[in-house]
Amino acid sequence: MISAQRAIRLTLGQGLKLFSLAIVALGIETILCAWINGDSPGGPYHVIHVLPWLPALPWLAYPFGLIFLFSGAGLLFPRVAKPSGIVLAGLLSCCALIIELPKYAIDLGNLSLRTTVLEPLSLASIALLLPRTRPLPNWLLGLARFLLCLALFVFGIDHFLGIAFIPRLIPVWIPLRTFWVVFTGIVFVAAGLSIFLKALQFWGMVALGSMFAVWVLVLHLPNCLGLNGIPGAPQNPNQWQSLFVAIALWGGSWALALHSPPRAGVQEDGQ
Repeated sequence: MISAQRAIRLTLGQGLKLFSLAIVALGIETILCAWINGDSPGGPYHVIHVLPWLPALPWLAYPFGLIFLFSGAGLLFPRVAKPSGIVLAGLLSCCALIIELPKYAIDLGNLSLRTTVLEPLSLASIALLLPRTRPLPNWLLGLARFLLCLALFVFGIDHFLGIAFIPRLIPVWIPLRTFWVVFTGIVFVAAGLSIFLKALQFWGMVALGSMFAVWVLVLHLPNCLGLNGIPGAPQNPNQWQSLFVAIALWGGSWALALHSPPRAGVQEDGQ
């Protein structure tokens, strides 16, 4: 009979696969959107609808999509995991700091723009903190931890700031929608604190990943399948992009939890 610790390890061990496959999916979606719409003169081609961190340029969508695809897949193979993680983190950081940050700088109160800056930085930080990407300089790991902590804090605070409209994004069949928005904000802040204080990181990352797992199953995936009654959702690249980002944050959080300090209750590989 499988032990509880073994079951936890097996579950959290799927985190890297989820993170990797979500990045691959983002790359494939970017390429497909460029291929389908890129040759339509004056047509509705907007890569920004696929990855809000990219400019709407077909010639740029293809290489960016390929980099996401191959770097995401590379994380699954130990021999190329480190360069894959570094390339992925570098690309995501450039998208956030060069493309998105200037937009946000002129509209600091915009929650949506703030999210499009912090989402790629969060994914970049996770890519650098994955054990397969190490060893890296301590300053770089410290920067990644700081950026991930900052992003989680801001995501949490933004849920409190957006308490008037965020509940409308939750399916109507879910009761106590305002409560769940507050609860989500608390989980974000608590996870950020676990990283900042270097305490209870295992539980912080497990809680964060589990929360994203629930979002995927009750919100993002049903939206993409047209089950939540949102008109045109299955054809909307934004819905699929949101799904893949949520899966990446789900898997990335669990992957980090698996390799949190052994005192958290789950031994690291080789220990």
